[in-house]
Amino acid sequence: MRLWYAIGLLVFAAALAAFGWHWVAEDPGYVLLRLRGWRVETTVVAAVVMLLLAWALLTVLWRLLRWPFGAFSRRHRRLSQQRLGAGLIALMEGRHGDAERDLNRASRLDSLRGPALLAAAEAALRRGEHGRALEALDQAAQSAPQAARVLRARLLRREGKPAEALALLAPEADKGTLTPGGWRELVHAALASGDLRRAREALAPLQKSGALGHRAYAALEAQVLVATLQAAADGADLNALWTQLPKTQRRVPAVIDAYARRAAAFGLTLPAMDEVESALRREWSPSLIETYGTLAGDDVEARLRRAEGWLDAHPNDANLLLTLGRMCVRLKLWGKARQYLQRSLALAPGSAAWEALGDAFAGQGDAEQAQRCYRNALAFGRGDAVAPLAQSANPGQPDTQPIAIEERDMHGVPRLPG
Repeated sequence: MRLWYAIGLLVFAAALAAFGWHWVAEDPGYVLLRLRGWRVETTVVAAVVMLLLAWALLTVLWRLLRWPFGAFSRRHRRLSQQRLGAGLIALMEGRHGDAERDLNRASRLDSLRGPALLAAAEAALRRGEHGRALEALDQAAQSAPQAARVLRARLLRREGKPAEALALLAPEADKGTLTPGGWRELVHAALASGDLRRAREALAPLQKSGALGHRAYAALEAQVLVATLQAAADGADLNALWTQLPKTQRRVPAVIDAYARRAAAFGLTLPAMDEVESALRREWSPSLIETYGTLAGDDVEARLRRAEGWLDAHPNDANLLLTLGRMCVRLKLWGKARQYLQRSLALAPGSAAWEALGDAFAGQGDAEQAQRCYRNALAFGRGDAVAPLAQSANPGQPDTQPIAIEERDMHGVPRLPG
């Protein structure tokens, strides 16, 4: 396409030159120049050509005269660019002192002043020199005010002053002129200061900006929604918040978990159970099945039967086994509880399973084994070694090996084990 465009342009220029030459040849014009006895006669075309040549000659002479003076500025620009590059590399490598020195030197060039000072402020911040970081931000605000404001808000939030950071970003947020990094910092500052309404309002422009990837944005969104639900004053407020959320947000496992636990705390066990069961039917979630077993209510037997039905599809889910064990403890089915909990511990050891197993032993009157389980729960939480149970505590020795799940291909044919 470019080739045909160039050919067409050349043809047009040739045609224009041909017609122009004929037009000039008919009457080339006449120019007379007299100065102090000098007399020059020529045509218009020749006069124009001489003027162009004189202009080109003066331009070359002017550049030659400026070259010695421009050599110093070119050297300064080259050194500043090298210092900026070296400073950024030092910042990434963790040599923050070297980075701050090189970046401050690079900031002497006006064109690099803003980015160099911002990076110098970040280097000072990583060194713990908050005073020097603020000084660099004050200077950077003259060249890059929005970026300096976002970095200052981050500094204030890290210093434990989220309210000041929020107040710094709020005016631009109200105008809708915050940068993507500003929206992200606004969400964190609003969360830390307890202004959950503003944190929710900032989610939409943050998502629209594309500053975060899908996974990072989903995690931040869930954090805001969980905090909002946990701050509900009563059941009516909680239900109002829940119904206002879009369907996509009401299907996030962490959000459902927060709603269910908060609703159960207000005595709304049935709505909490419905949301958890609906979510588990849509998509299996180990965290939600654990919540399912901890919710209060008088229908533990029915929930136990329902959860045992899920065991066929998820035989190696340690959270499901823990939930079954806890519900058996609540129903005083001590032997059944021990089988579920010991299998859960074999698949994924955890403090919660050790504690529930201790409750099962305590229910059977075995205080020694119960105390050992409780000590193991504390030891596991601290990262210490756990003590095995006595052989007398495992008369039946339940099967703790993972159950092989049949795999099928896209046509429904079982796969042979590899």
